[in-house]
Amino acid sequence: MNTPTPALRRILCIGGGPAGLYFGLLMKRRFPALEVTVVERNRPYDTFGWGVVFSDQTLINLRRADPETAQAMQDAFNHWDDIEVFYKGRSVRSGGHGFIGIGRKRLLNILQERCNELGVKLVFETDVTDDQALAQQYNADLVIASDGLNSRIRTRYESTFQPDIDTRQCRFVWLGTKKTFDAFTFAFEQTEHGWFQAHAYKFDADTSTFIVETPEHVWKAHGIDQMSQEDGIAFCEKLFAKYLDGNELISNAKHLRGSANWIRFPRVICHTWVHHQDIAGKKTPIVLMGDAAHTAHFSIGSGTKLALEDAIDLADEFTNNAGADMATVLQGYEARRSVEVLKIQNAARNSTEWFEHVDRYTGMEIEQFAYSLLTRSQRISHENLRLRDAKWLEGYEEWLQSRAGGRSVGGKPTPPMLLPLKVRGVELKNRIVVSPMAQYKAQDGVVGDWHLMHLGARAVGGAALVMVEMTSPTPEGRITPGCPGLWNDTQQAALARIVGFAHREGGAKVGIQLGHSGPKGSTQLGWEAIDEPLVNGNWPLLSASAVPYGDQNQVPKAMTRADMDALRDAFVESTKRAAAAGFDWLELHCAHGYLLSAFICPLTNQRSDEYGGSLENRCRYPLEVFAAMRAVWPADRPMSVRISAHDWAPGGNTPDDAVAISRLFKAAGCDVIDVSSGQTTRQAKPVYGRMYQTPFADRIRNEVDILTMAVGAISEADHANSIIGAGRADLCAVARPHLADPAWTLHEAARLQTRAIEWPQPYLSGRDQLYREIARQQALQDTVVTQDPAESS
Repeated sequence: MNTPTPALRRILCIGGGPAGLYFGLLMKRRFPALEVTVVERNRPYDTFGWGVVFSDQTLINLRRADPETAQAMQDAFNHWDDIEVFYKGRSVRSGGHGFIGIGRKRLLNILQERCNELGVKLVFETDVTDDQALAQQYNADLVIASDGLNSRIRTRYESTFQPDIDTRQCRFVWLGTKKTFDAFTFAFEQTEHGWFQAHAYKFDADTSTFIVETPEHVWKAHGIDQMSQEDGIAFCEKLFAKYLDGNELISNAKHLRGSANWIRFPRVICHTWVHHQDIAGKKTPIVLMGDAAHTAHFSIGSGTKLALEDAIDLADEFTNNAGADMATVLQGYEARRSVEVLKIQNAARNSTEWFEHVDRYTGMEIEQFAYSLLTRSQRISHENLRLRDAKWLEGYEEWLQSRAGGRSVGGKPTPPMLLPLKVRGVELKNRIVVSPMAQYKAQDGVVGDWHLMHLGARAVGGAALVMVEMTSPTPEGRITPGCPGLWNDTQQAALARIVGFAHREGGAKVGIQLGHSGPKGSTQLGWEAIDEPLVNGNWPLLSASAVPYGDQNQVPKAMTRADMDALRDAFVESTKRAAAAGFDWLELHCAHGYLLSAFICPLTNQRSDEYGGSLENRCRYPLEVFAAMRAVWPADRPMSVRISAHDWAPGGNTPDDAVAISRLFKAAGCDVIDVSSGQTTRQAKPVYGRMYQTPFADRIRNEVDILTMAVGAISEADHANSIIGAGRADLCAVARPHLADPAWTLHEAARLQTRAIEWPQPYLSGRDQLYREIARQQALQDTVVTQDPAESS
C-alpha cells in the first residue's frame, strides 16, 4: 500500500466539479487510508451546462491515471473525427481530428459514482462561505480550492494568488438542441451589424451543445442585451435555422433573467496556486485547482481537460514523492503544471482572438478561412493536419498553389512556404527570407569577406530573399563600431560584390535594411556586452527626445529640424547607393528602439512639437524619411518597413497602434510590413513562445490589407507552411535557424520530401542522398511504431 506525505491524513476538496471529484478519487485510490471529503453546494447529481469535449489524447491520460473511471467515461462518450465549417453558403469538411464529447451532467455522475465506490465522502447542498471554518471542522491537512471560475477562496487570498482576470470581448450563450451533429460544426452567419458564430457538437445519443458567440458591440446592436431569455434564444433559432432542421434551441439556465445567460469569457491566470494558512494552530496549504486557478476559452475545449489533468498531476506528485514534505510536493506541482497550463492558455488566447475578430478573415475564400480556423491556436500545424486528413490537406495545397501561381512537381502540390510571390517587379521564388542579423564584423562600415561568406552561403541555401543587417546612412548611426554603413563608395562597392555573388550563384534576391541606431548607438559588439556603452571612444547620439535607452546609456540629443533634414537626406543618399549596388529590396528599420522607432514609441518620444503627442505626429518624421527614400528608390523594386508591433510595456504602443502605423506606411507606398516587436525599452516584458509575433503580422495583414513578413521563433518548415497557408503572413523571416544551417530552406524542403525547389549545383548530389536517408528513416519509423501510444510511453 502506498504511503503518502507523512503530514497528509485528511484532504478537503471545496467544490464538486471535475477537479475536486477527480483529485479526491485519485488520491483515495492511491492512498486508501486517507480521509477524503468533497463538499459541493448543489444537490447530488445536479449540474449546469451541456456537453464538454476532450481530445483522444486526454482520454489516454485519463486511462493511465485510473482505468476504471476512464472506461466508464469512454462507454458514455460520443466520438467523432470530422470538423465541418459553414461559411458564406458553402462548407468545408476535414477529418482525423479525434474528438470525444460527453454531457457535463453524465461526466459528474461518473465521477461521483466512482468517488462513492472508493470511499470518498461526498457532502452536497453545502455553500461554503468560510473555508477556514470548514477546514477546521474536517481537521484538513490539505485544502483543494476547486470552487470554480468565481472562486471565493481565490478572492479571499488574492494577495497570495494574485489573479489576473481578463474579461474577453465576445458575448456567448451556452445552449442545447436535439439536432444531432455528425461533426464538430462551426457555422458563421453575417447580419447587418456583424458576424455570429455557432460551435456545435453532439455529446450523447440525442443532444448537442450549441454555443452562439458574437462580439459585444454586435450583440448590443441587435438589442439582445434588452431581450428576455426567450426572445434571445428565438433570435438565435432564426439566425441558425438552416443548421437546426426545425429543432429548438434549449436553455438549462432558466434561473437567469433577461440576457444574463449571455456572458463574456473571463480568462484567469494566477501568479501562484498555493497559499498557506494557519488554521487552529496548523499551517494548512490551500491549493487552487481547475477553473479556480486558470481558465482556457471554450473554443479549444480545454477547461475540463485542464481540471482533470491538474488532478492527475498533483496526485502524481504525491505518488512519486511519497514520504517527502508537503511543501516539496506542492512546489513540484505548481512549477510543472503552471508551465503546461500556460501553453494551453497561450493557444487559447490565439483561438479566442480569432473568434473575436472573425470579420478580419471574412475576405478569405472558405478554403483558406477554414484552414485559418483549424490552425488558429498555433498548436495545430500544417503537417499535423496532414496526419489528420492528408487528402483534404493536399486538396487545400492545390487550391493555394492555383492562387499563387505555383506548380506541381511529381504529382504533388508545392508546400505553402515554397510558393512564389511577386512584389512590384520582383519575383521571389519562395516565401522564406533570411532575416537581417548583425555580424559586428565590418571595418569602418565596410563589409568584407566574412559578410560574403555569411550572406553568400545563405543565398545559395534556398531562401528567396537574403537581407543584409541594419546598415547606417551615417557613421554616428551605427549600433557598434563593427556595424556596416552606406555613405561612401568603398562601402557601396563592397556591398555590390555580395549582391553580385548572390545573383550569380544562388539565384536569391538580396535586400538591405537601412536604419539609424538613435539612442541605442555607440555600444559594444554583440559578443562583448550587447546594448552597453563602449568602454571608450563613444560618439554623440541623436533621438526623438533626450531619453536614454537605459540608465547606463548615453543621454541622446533631441533632434532639431536641421538634424532631421540632414538625416533624411543621408537616408536618401544611402538609398541611391543601395539601388546602384544592385539591391532588389529595401527595408527601412522603424523598430527595436532605434532612431525612427524612438519617434514612434510614446515611451521615448516626449516632444511637444508637431513630431510628438498623437500617433500620427509621432509617425510624421519616419514617414517623411520613408517618402523621401521611396521617391528615389526604383519604382519596380519593393520597400518594406520593420516595426515593433508591441512595446510590451505599460504606456507603450499596442497591437492596435501597430495597425494604425501600418495603415500610415501603406498610404505612403510601403509594400510589406516586417512585423517584429519589443526592444524599444529595457522595461519590456514580452510573452515568448513559438511564432509569438505572428499574431501581430496576421492582424496587420488581414485588417490593413497589406503584405506582411512574420518573424520571431519560426524554426521549422511546419511553422512557415502554417503561417503562409493560413494567410497570417506572406513571407517568413528566419534568423537563428539560418545561423545554424545556411541551407536551412533546402534541408527543410528535403524533409518535406518535395522537389518543388531549385537546388544549386554544389548541393545536387547531396540532395538525392538526403532524400534517400529521409525515406529510410521514415520507413524505419513506420516499422517500429506499431503499438498503442498509451503502451509505448
